[in-house]
Amino acid sequence: MNTREHAIIRGRDSGSHARARDDDAPQGRAARGSGWSPTAIDGGVELPRIPLRAQVRGEGRPAAARVEANEGRLSDWLAELFAELGVERAYGVSGGAIVPFVDALGRSPIRVLHCRHETGAGFAALEDSLASGQPAVVFTTTGPGITNALTGLVAARWEGARVVFVSAATPARFRGRGAFQESSSHSLPPSLYSAGPLFQYVENLIEASQLELVAAKLRRGLSRVGGFVAHISVPTDVQQLELARPRHERVAGGVRSMGCDSRSLLAVAERLRKHSTALWVGFGARDAADAIRELAERLGAAVMCSPRGKGVFPETHPQFIGVTGFAGHRHAREWLARHRPEQVLVLGTRLGEFTTFWDPRLVPPRGFIHIDVEPEVTGSAYPAASTLSVQAEIGALVEGLLAELPAQRREMPGRGHSPPPLLRAREQIPVRPQFLMQCVQRCFVDAGALVLTEAGNAFAWGNHFLRFDRSHRYRVSMGFGSMGHAVTGVLGAALADRRRKAVAIAGDGAMLMNSEVSTAVQYGIPAVWVVLNDSRYGMIDHGMRHAGYGPVETNLPFTDFVALARAMGADGVAARDERELASALERAQRATGPFVVDVRIDPEARAPFLERNDVLFGDEGLGAPRS
Repeated sequence: MNTREHAIIRGRDSGSHARARDDDAPQGRAARGSGWSPTAIDGGVELPRIPLRAQVRGEGRPAAARVEANEGRLSDWLAELFAELGVERAYGVSGGAIVPFVDALGRSPIRVLHCRHETGAGFAALEDSLASGQPAVVFTTTGPGITNALTGLVAARWEGARVVFVSAATPARFRGRGAFQESSSHSLPPSLYSAGPLFQYVENLIEASQLELVAAKLRRGLSRVGGFVAHISVPTDVQQLELARPRHERVAGGVRSMGCDSRSLLAVAERLRKHSTALWVGFGARDAADAIRELAERLGAAVMCSPRGKGVFPETHPQFIGVTGFAGHRHAREWLARHRPEQVLVLGTRLGEFTTFWDPRLVPPRGFIHIDVEPEVTGSAYPAASTLSVQAEIGALVEGLLAELPAQRREMPGRGHSPPPLLRAREQIPVRPQFLMQCVQRCFVDAGALVLTEAGNAFAWGNHFLRFDRSHRYRVSMGFGSMGHAVTGVLGAALADRRRKAVAIAGDGAMLMNSEVSTAVQYGIPAVWVVLNDSRYGMIDHGMRHAGYGPVETNLPFTDFVALARAMGADGVAARDERELASALERAQRATGPFVVDVRIDPEARAPFLERNDVLFGDEGLGAPRS
């Protein structure tokens, strides 16, 4: 990459350079902050009916639009549109084919973060979106830039983030002629260029007349309840297309409310009056936490949560009976078996494998009342169970139930989940992961940090031992579950909210894959990595042993992650035994820049996840080898 390209990518981080670029812009180029915006009418979008081909020629403009016309490139128009839609940060790796768009981003109000790998850019963008509530942009060049980004983008779809992916495409005149990194629907999988399981909206942008549709689709998609992942593919020559943009009054964006219909609300309220109920809450209910707590207390209902739903209901509350599913708590199953509520009200969880293991013992006698914004979710995990399916916004439905149900509070039978007893630091090495989680709880969780746990033993230890009393404080990917998610996503989470520390708890295998520590150093991002260093792929090793197999090449060479961090410009400290652990985590808590804590953990400590193997290799699974 040459010096000029590097300056373009840094964009507004080099303030004097950005100002010089603005001052030196040719006359007629749009000034920063000026832009085009559709106007909202009756909850929809009314777009200016100006043929953009005519705009390029300077013809056919209405008098109102002609007053404030500015010349610029199509890439400038896209960057301005994204800023108006609420995008504050864009993550990616540049390259020749996407440079015009990256140049436009660098001169826009959007902060550009040039990552070390496109996969990490995707994970950082999705965690930024979930932590901030705003959409984020991912950009890549052609060829491997696009395919490298796919893992993070698939995760964004699974996690319900709002991400717009902008990729470069090979100009039409060069296709089929052996172009370098040729990229289009003819040379890469067609699913990348059409709406479906990966992208909810795709636009192959080849001419200016499509811009009105792009604005309308993105505005509608990003304002829907739930996640939205879009792909805008733009050939390099189209990125540079000159056009005129009329300036219109900007419209404040935001997520539109879905609400719930009164008939469904009354049906649910009637069921809650008649039958004893337990609550099962998930990540999709995170914005309705206070109302859910009030509803549970009025009903005297036991509350359990999915791993992603930790903190939606306070885990220290006497009515909380535990986490279900992967590395969950036995107490939740035992409470259900002993007290047998007639029905379960499900709020914001798909009840997928890592939440339920499809255990039939979790199905109550009268089945489920399943509430979700996505209608295909309800009833899918337990198709044979009786299910009242309601498509509704969870916050609106719960608030409606509080208006319908009496205000007096009932007592829950039995007791809630009790935390494990506190451990005392021992002198011998290595560190017990259980003791590490205890120290993370005190140093980070109780201090209000956002904690992300990585795929592997890390998210098993976190699910089981960490306790959260507020939502939006714990992130774990229990659907797609890609290694490398937390160690790169922590950058986006840290940027989205500078008021709290963002911490990734990860195994050494994930840290060696794609950690973006160098990116955090470049932009001064105060992310923290707590590394479970046991010199092996611990989950694979323990899982194979539990299933009756011998582990195959699961050991790793020892890595000094503090030395690695310092080599990239970050700081860190190693905790070789439990006496060193508290002070190491406290140093990380005080750190103002990226910081790595290298914890030498006991490789023989088995994380509480091995029941998953009983699903994989049981009667309906793959079948373990016979001894």
